Amino acid sequence: MKSTVIIRSLILGCGFIFTLYTNALAQEDDLLSLINTDEQEEIEYITSAFKSTRVINSHSIEHVAGGVLDFRINHRFGMLNTGSYELFGLDQASIRLSLDYGISNRLSVGLGRSTYEKEVDGFIKYRALWQSEGARVMPISLILISGITVNGLKWEDPERTNYFTSRLAFYYQALIGRKFSEKFSAQIGPTLVHRNLVETSDDKHDIISIEVGGRIKLTNRIALTVDYFYTLPDQLPDEIQNPLAIGFDIETGGHVFQLHFTNATPMNERAFITETTGEWGKGDIHFGFNISRVFTLSDPRKKH
Repeated sequence: MKSTVIIRSLILGCGFIFTLYTNALAQEDDLLSLINTDEQEEIEYITSAFKSTRVINSHSIEHVAGGVLDFRINHRFGMLNTGSYELFGLDQASIRLSLDYGISNRLSVGLGRSTYEKEVDGFIKYRALWQSEGARVMPISLILISGITVNGLKWEDPERTNYFTSRLAFYYQALIGRKFSEKFSAQIGPTLVHRNLVETSDDKHDIISIEVGGRIKLTNRIALTVDYFYTLPDQLPDEIQNPLAIGFDIETGGHVFQLHFTNATPMNERAFITETTGEWGKGDIHFGFNISRVFTLSDPRKKH
């Protein structure tokens, strides 16, 4: 009952934000229409706060352009402290493949499949506010995300009555961010994960976490990126750690390579927020990389 109230409140809150935003835009457009079009200043939308739609683990305030398909390969090796026998983790691997598509410059959808627990995940991502200058000044970007994951492992006990809904989990995230300069961008994102099935009656179905991410541009093509999820206390077992990822973005034309280190094995919100056990202090660190390749399927300028 409690989880239902929380989820409904989130949905109503997002709807309220969207309503306020669209009303404000309508009023502003009416005022601008009264000005001579020759004297109107153009709206300059801020782009490239991050070079990818993901900081590392987390979504970023960047968005796939309308008509563009983003094919992503996330690859994470084993832990560095496994030693030379496992070639310091290189003999092991966890992979997520995904496709993100921009329906418009403000709305996109995505679908992914991970080797970790054979999970399939999907999301809808909406840019409610877009940082801009000129005729319309908006100091921040606001991204609303709703996602679902489906556990693909075989049932532990196939003889008992098992429900498909037990495989489902959901997450909801609101990212607030800003590109402060050409070299520095930052974001923060309250996140709610809801799990339909938990292991024991003492485990919580709803987990609240807060993401903090940032990007510092080092050269024209290389940037340092960091993202961290802080989960509020007394929600998860003591062995669960907050996921931290540190990496470098390397841009090469149509590709973006992300080389990173993280204590999280899984690569979707449900899993890395609620099941990260690696401790940085003990060397439970994975080296990994993300590759993004975009394909333009239709003219992004026509996708508003």
